Amino acid sequence: MTGSRIVALGHYQPARAVSNDELTQTLDTSDEWIQSRVGIRSRRIAAADETVADMAAAAAEKALANSGLTASDIDLVTVATCSSMDRCPNVAARVASALGIPAPAAYDLNTACSGFSYALATADHAIQAGAARNALVIGAEKLSDITDWTDRSTAVIFADGAGAAVVTPSEEPGIGPVLWGSDPAKSDAVVIEGWQPHIEQAGQTVFRWAAFALPKLAVEACEKAGVKPSELAAFVPHQANLRIIEPLARKLGSPDAVVSKDIVESGNTSAASIPLALSKLVERREIPSGAPVLLFGFGGGLTYAGQVVCCP
Repeated sequence: MTGSRIVALGHYQPARAVSNDELTQTLDTSDEWIQSRVGIRSRRIAAADETVADMAAAAAEKALANSGLTASDIDLVTVATCSSMDRCPNVAARVASALGIPAPAAYDLNTACSGFSYALATADHAIQAGAARNALVIGAEKLSDITDWTDRSTAVIFADGAGAAVVTPSEEPGIGPVLWGSDPAKSDAVVIEGWQPHIEQAGQTVFRWAAFALPKLAVEACEKAGVKPSELAAFVPHQANLRIIEPLARKLGSPDAVVSKDIVESGNTSAASIPLALSKLVERREIPSGAPVLLFGFGGGLTYAGQVVCCP
């Protein structure tokens, strides 16, 4: 085989939806203030006893059911997350145990909001190298555990959820070459530090970096895949902020592409946001099967990663 492809997707969101109006009961904010600055109307928040691994397993189980494969067919599980409270065993091992996957390679990966694109690239590389055959690639976050709910600048943004993809070998590559990298000089713009941390971010630093650096990088990701931005059927960026997503989509030059704006109803779910949004688009049949889709993650680190994939 000369490549790999995504054959199925799945997603999971907690039952509890928290509206902007609910946040106004404890924060000095308003629905208008939140929507005008980040574009969010509601977000999903996990139950106290619901873990990152629980959500990751739920999304992965759905993706596996949609793939036609069984747990015994999977030999690699990778989970992108920056919010798991447990150091060991890792989330990937817990997912494998929950789904009855017998003996997979299992590892977690943390590049914050770009994590799913990083994890997808490493799974693609492993399959191309013959180190794995069928992989589960998951992004899962419980950011509510590390959010300071008294801080208006962050409490209105972050949320919980998971998305997963099943990746298999393909004679025709369905996952394009990854464009990945970072800007270490700005690595302290988003931090989750200490034993019981809260998310802190320099919002304007991140916003300016996103506005000026990301459009060129998104175009480069298309070029690496040999796809013109105008040929894209969909653009699924990390769901960071609607004020970042909409200008980025315009500058990309894909007028006919479906642009995911899942942040409006789901909030910012970091590494989970891309697979969660993509799974919803595919479930609603908004993207034709086989059509080119640009996935583009960016965030803490400051890291970025993007690749063009064929829609399953």
